[in-house]
Amino acid sequence: MKTDELIAALARYPTPVDPARSQLTLLWAVLGGALGGLALLVGTLGLSPALRVEAASAPMFWLRLAFVASTALLGWALLRRLAQPNRSAGWPAALLGLPAAIVWLVALASLASAGAVERGSLWLGTSWLACPFRIAAYSLPAFVLLMVALRSLAPTRLRQAGAAAGLAAGAVGACVYQLYCPELAAAFIGTWYVLGMLIPAAVGAWAGPRMLRW
Repeated sequence: MKTDELIAALARYPTPVDPARSQLTLLWAVLGGALGGLALLVGTLGLSPALRVEAASAPMFWLRLAFVASTALLGWALLRRLAQPNRSAGWPAALLGLPAAIVWLVALASLASAGAVERGSLWLGTSWLACPFRIAAYSLPAFVLLMVALRSLAPTRLRQAGAAAGLAAGAVGACVYQLYCPELAAAFIGTWYVLGMLIPAAVGAWAGPRMLRW
């Protein structure tokens, strides 16, 4: 059978794509990536010994958690749309910057009330050089699983889908890393956590057209 005849035969009996299947596939990839990243964290840096104290007494711990978790959820919602053929980024893309904007409102308020010397420490903390690369490293399991999941689906906007996979993976990596990270200043989180999530997003934008072509 010639190629044109095969295409015509397949088109004669189309099978609709089940949106629930793509959602479940991506959800399992995110959960598997989170578990993989957590295993990496426990095997390398370990969990923060002050984690329980911070959770009980530091409001910024919960703001940091809300920031990375909401970014991960929006990244997953964006990816869920882009995994389907000819779907636009839609509402998740419009809301994607909102969690970071809220963090930066808190950061600007804290920086405005701090002294000149204290501002540098609020922004840089003690781990600014390592933080973005650690987040990117702990996002790797989620990135690999999400790219594999996308290859089993039908994205047509390959660069956008790859970037969304990288961003979602980066947010998962940030969720994992914050279980160790001692930094709670909003300026630090709004700068270095965001950069850490953008690294895999940039890699995904580059890799999407190469790895997701079908």
